[in-house]
Formats: sequence, C-alpha cells, structure tokens
Amino acid sequence: MTTGRAPAAKKSLGQHFLVDRSVLRRIVEAADLSCGDTVVEIGPGRGVLTRELARRAGRVVAVEIDRGLVDVLEGRLSESPGVEVVWADARTVDLESLVPRDSPYKVVANLPYYSASPIVRRFLGAAHKPALMVVMVQREVAQSMAAAPGRMGLMSVAVQLYGRPRIVCSVPPRSFRPAPRVTSAVVRIDVLPAPAVELDSEERFFTLVRAAFSAPRKQLRNSLSHGLSVDPAVAERMLVEARIDHRRRSATVSLEEWGSLYAAFRRLLPAGVCAADRAARPC
Repeated sequence: MTTGRAPAAKKSLGQHFLVDRSVLRRIVEAADLSCGDTVVEIGPGRGVLTRELARRAGRVVAVEIDRGLVDVLEGRLSESPGVEVVWADARTVDLESLVPRDSPYKVVANLPYYSASPIVRRFLGAAHKPALMVVMVQREVAQSMAAAPGRMGLMSVAVQLYGRPRIVCSVPPRSFRPAPRVTSAVVRIDVLPAPAVELDSEERFFTLVRAAFSAPRKQLRNSLSHGLSVDPAVAERMLVEARIDHRRRSATVSLEEWGSLYAAFRRLLPAGVCAADRAARPC
C-alpha cells in the first residue's frame, strides 16, 4: 500500500488541494458532526479533510476518482478508524453502494469546479438524499445556489427545491495548492424532508423551469412561450392562473410561485402536449 509522497495535482481532474487550516475548521464545524454520523466525502484528495471528518464522525466514505490518490489515501488513512476509500466517479457511482437506503448520511466535500453542479444536483435529486451537504464550490455557483428572488437562476431553483442553502464563508485562491484562478465558497445545504413544492413529476417541473430560463432577459410570457414552444397567449394564461404578472422576469419568481405556475402548467398543458416535454432532459 502506497504511503509516500502524493501525486501532483491533475489539471484534467480540476484538483486544487485545500491547505488552509482555518477554512478546514469552518467546513467541519458547518457539518455539525457527531460520532453517530456517516459522511460521504467527494474528492478527498490527499486526505487532509478526511482525517478531520474521521475524528468526529462514526464512518467516512471517501469517494475519489483518481486511482493514484486512492492508493495514497488508503496508506495515509490506514490508522483512521471508520474510513473507507472508494475508487469511483461521484457523478455515476451507485449511491446505495456507498450508504444503505435506510441509513442517514451527510455529504462534505471540496468539489472540483467542473463537476460541482452535477454532483450537488445528483445527491439532492437522489431517492436516498443526504440530511445535510457542506460543499466547497466556485463562489459564483454558491451565490446562485443561495440567491433570493430577483437574482435566482436555474441552479437556485434546483437547489432550493430540495434544501435551504446558506454561504458559510468565502475562500481565497491562496487557501489551495495549486491556487485556482477564482474565489471559492463553502455552502451548507440543509436538505428538506420533502421538496419545497408539491410535485407529481420533478422532471416535468424542471421542463417548466428550464423553459422559463431559456430567455431570462425576456418577460415571463415570452420566455415561457419560447421555451415551451407554445403560443404567447397560452403562456400568459398560465401566468394569470398562477397570479404572476406576465411582465416579470424568471429571476424574480419565488419557490411558492413556481409551485403555482407548475399547477397551471399541468392544467393547461398536460404531459406530452408541448414540445419541451418531448425534448425533456435532466436538469
């Protein structure tokens, strides 16, 4: 088992290793860990955060895509009880192979920038969701996750449908080796027991949301007409039924209003009627 010097960071995998101990403490504190917790860590890198998690949690499942780092981690963490290193891609790994469906867990991670959004969405949209997520992402992504109506985007809705995000702290480039070119941020997401909006189909809900953000600078009537490929009069009727001014922009719509708009969408455009349904893809 390899215990020597860790391989250099790989640009192709977006590797930037956290070296700032104060940021490390903020991440661990935000996770509110106890000895009974199971933690899934995505991208453990050289194991600095993994060790801290192992000291506070009962079990840590560290998912690493880099085979070279897996060998190093297994050596470095051999004396840390309750740590399991898994060689896998968090975007595709079977989540139930990491944590059984009847076991609660938390996600704590310094996520690669290129895969942060799909990984967060995958865990939030999973059948077996974590109770809590504490993740490091690019600051602009963090701000989008936590945005209030007026500044919301597709990412805002995709995260806030499932949880309550808040930014814990900003993290400057000097906190990493090698230093990235952008500022990062730690986000805590308290995952809701059920989606914030009552839905019969999460896929159809995001068909609607994607349509509304297809032309975010346009008024809602026009962006919905464009995104759903329906007549502007149909889009306006949906908005009237949802009691939303058709002149507003998609960034101003709250989660509660998205729920009302989705109900109108279901009534006026049953599944399969609009072109957007036929072209539906995961959010």
